Amino acid sequence: MKIGRTLLIVSVVSLLNDISSEMIYPLMPFFLASLGGGGKVVGLIEGAAGSLSAVIRLASGWFSDLIRRRKELTILGYGGGVAGKILLAIAGAWWVVLVARLIERFGKGIRTSPRDALIADTTAPEDRGKAFGFHQMMDNVGAVIGVVIAYFVLARIAQAGGAGSPDAYRSALWLGVVPAAAALLLLFLVREPASPPEAKPDGALQAFRHPVAAWRSLSPKLRRYLLVVLLFELGNSSNLFLLMRAENLGFAKPDVVLLYLVFNVVAAAAAYQAGHWSDRFGRRRLLIAGYGLYGATYLGFAAAGGLATGASHACIWGLFALYGLYSAFTGGVEKALITDLAPRELRATMLGLHAMVLGLALLPASVLAGALWDWAGPAAPFWLGGVLGVSAACALWKTL
Repeated sequence: MKIGRTLLIVSVVSLLNDISSEMIYPLMPFFLASLGGGGKVVGLIEGAAGSLSAVIRLASGWFSDLIRRRKELTILGYGGGVAGKILLAIAGAWWVVLVARLIERFGKGIRTSPRDALIADTTAPEDRGKAFGFHQMMDNVGAVIGVVIAYFVLARIAQAGGAGSPDAYRSALWLGVVPAAAALLLLFLVREPASPPEAKPDGALQAFRHPVAAWRSLSPKLRRYLLVVLLFELGNSSNLFLLMRAENLGFAKPDVVLLYLVFNVVAAAAAYQAGHWSDRFGRRRLLIAGYGLYGATYLGFAAAGGLATGASHACIWGLFALYGLYSAFTGGVEKALITDLAPRELRATMLGLHAMVLGLALLPASVLAGALWDWAGPAAPFWLGGVLGVSAACALWKTL
């Protein structure tokens, strides 16, 4: 597959933005702890931010289909991400972190559906899996770079003995703004293709006026898949709980970041190949495998606490690698499946609807995980996530 100009630019933008996000994300549990936030605060912030992003993704996708434009909304969304990261860097209380994350996720909600639709618009149907796999690969490469930076930041903080102070993290938070701003500027080089003649200009407007009829007009496969996604996501809490679980099992803060690095390295290495396999063997097989890997990983995180320290630590290293495979088998493949099944004139809307299902489920999933963590112990949210992951894999095998 030839990598076109638009796909390349959008993928480099994602790489730069993920350098920014992932050098900040591993610091979040520790930054929040220094501001007095515990498990319930982590669940509230991540759940609320993810849910807001989800609702906005649907609205942004619908509006993108209505005006048949992608680039401007994508630029606006990345701009919101930069603003949220600036506010995060100056936060002095956990509720300011909440506001910053809401702004940043608001921006992500605006940009994601139009950006993914832009990739689909400029890619042949037979290459969509590879295209989304390439984009996810670049996204994960950026994450690898960002996590490496976060590791050295945490190692330096630990060496200086300042891990309990929020000021110890601020220089890294400010540094994270730089690649995000560079990504925003690079987007202006994107050339948006003209809408094809077969696109129906009133498709998005009719979906807004008659949402029930629009839902019924979708293919049965797409409707069933979205319902399975909802089941799966109710057990898919924030990744911050994985980092917290590793620390709970005795990993030092810098080593927790190395674990997160393993996840991103595996995801980056496998993403493009997973997309290629989905083009060749079908999206369904990859997604069933991905959901099954998720369930097995979460059950492993739940059971690891019952092992001896050495065995537990070895298990956790392997589980983060498996989690990277889950990400590679699902991230780009899900988007390719949605664009395969969605009507052309509602492509961004359906990508937004899929994202909304993911995000709306993230709030109860993360709040419930935080409550289970505090009230029933750190293993409890992983038992729940593992069971729902395996259930979703079985449901997908039966229904799609």
